[in-house]
Amino acid sequence: MFIRPATTADLPAILAIYNEAVLNTTATADYEPSTLEARTLWYTERMQKGFPVFVAEERGEILGWSSLSPYHTRIGYRFSAEVSVYVAAERRGQGVGKQLLPPLIEAGRARGLHLLIASIDSENEASIRLHANNGFKTIGALSEVYTKFGRWLGVTYMELRLSHEPAPPMP
Repeated sequence: MFIRPATTADLPAILAIYNEAVLNTTATADYEPSTLEARTLWYTERMQKGFPVFVAEERGEILGWSSLSPYHTRIGYRFSAEVSVYVAAERRGQGVGKQLLPPLIEAGRARGLHLLIASIDSENEASIRLHANNGFKTIGALSEVYTKFGRWLGVTYMELRLSHEPAPPMP
């Protein structure tokens, strides 16, 4: 397995992995599968804004993907990003996520980000452990903040501070 930057050719596989998570997991609060057109727009926006998308590939098969996304659209948040890691259902628990998260952290540092943020289903112990093992600290949680599959679900917030530099002046 190797990790590399995603290309547009990877978007059908990225979409399939995400849509499986939408339909079968609580990793996302989305209820409806996405479309290739929407995922292409998502990818294009990240590339235009300099936010990376990585894939884990083995023998030509995409096993998972990870990305950084703007945390918020307001300019004051420009040094923070949200992390996403999704793994194909048949490959979960086999170390794919463990390979996908470190390149995001390095890309965040290279981009000059100050903080990475993860918002994780509070019942997703594997994802919480993955982030903790990569230096993320739990900073809070919201209980019963979203609903899926007839259940109220909480979100655990984790952060990883990438720099301790003073805040830059206003642009």
